[in-house]
Amino acid sequence: MDKVNFSVASIGKEEEDAVIRVLRSGWLTTGKETFAFEKEFAEKIGAAHTLAVNSATSGLMLAYDACGIRENTKILTTPYTFASTALAARHLGAHIEYADIEKDSYNIDPEKIEEKLSADTKKQIKAIVPVHIAGNVCKMDEINTIAKKYNVYVVEDAAHAFPSKTNNGYAGTLGDAGVFSFYATKTITTAEGGMIATNNESFAKRMQIMRLHGIDRPVWDRYSSDKASWEYDVVDSGWKCNLPDVLSAIGREQLKKADLFYKKRKHIINMYNKSYSNYDFLQLPPNSCGNAWHLYLLRLNTNHLSITRKEFGNILQKKGICISMHFIPHFHMTYFKNLYNLSPADFPNSEDNFQRTLTLPLWPDMTEEITQHVIDTVIETGKDHYV
Repeated sequence: MDKVNFSVASIGKEEEDAVIRVLRSGWLTTGKETFAFEKEFAEKIGAAHTLAVNSATSGLMLAYDACGIRENTKILTTPYTFASTALAARHLGAHIEYADIEKDSYNIDPEKIEEKLSADTKKQIKAIVPVHIAGNVCKMDEINTIAKKYNVYVVEDAAHAFPSKTNNGYAGTLGDAGVFSFYATKTITTAEGGMIATNNESFAKRMQIMRLHGIDRPVWDRYSSDKASWEYDVVDSGWKCNLPDVLSAIGREQLKKADLFYKKRKHIINMYNKSYSNYDFLQLPPNSCGNAWHLYLLRLNTNHLSITRKEFGNILQKKGICISMHFIPHFHMTYFKNLYNLSPADFPNSEDNFQRTLTLPLWPDMTEEITQHVIDTVIETGKDHYV
């Protein structure tokens, strides 16, 4: 079999036709297509307000800004996440406080959150940022209770978590704001882009203005209302974070298929889990209520193997199985390590999971034949190095 790609976006004629429609409409940037995408996404997840943005990173910046994240403030998050969770705060001049993950879930540990907040005597931490790794939802009830106790906001990094749904609603709607990613590898894609969700009207108004240079009128309004198109005001120093209609058109079609994509991913997950559960050198991924299954994080029981996780991954790649790692913790990255004097010893659960985890191929159009090939290759590799 040829190489198995790590991720392949599921794009059909519907997305192609939608893009062509927008290209021929005479309006390419943020306009009625984007507003329709926002409305449809809000209806899907049950959010009062949604704002489409050009990346989840931009969305996090806007959400942090709405929470009052500035210089001399901090966010509290996990080191086990992509760089943008922290960098979005750094772009605002703020700093990062880190809490370790739970031993078995990859998600931030509520007990560690409380330890950090109780030690924050200067009250610099203004927001908790739980990250729903791979679509597996954090313990939001506990996190929200802690946030209320210490009077801080909760911004969900829901980049992996559409359509994760709990008994209390969709991930991304469980805190004060939530940010989704529509990057090319995500559960639905706009090629690049993201969405912010919030039920806080003042947050929504602030983010709406800051999303486009601090201008008090959307571009579409300037060309579609009776008010003079040239007449607008800049009321704050905003950014350029809007999502154009061309990409929103793709997103609208992807949104229609989101539940089908989930069903297909879940079938692949079930094949993986059924096969890997039979081997003591493999540990299945955690699974909370409503897991979106954006990624399949397979942990190795390295005490049963003669090779490391890195060596195991290298063998899979040489055999044509494209793998990844979610995530390299921030304490292994030069910028964060040097800025905050971070050490793996301070985050034992993050370090343990990092040293044992591989992310396997998972995309909706993987056939059973491809999936079985991945399964067989992983098991064969484990058996060859079993001790």
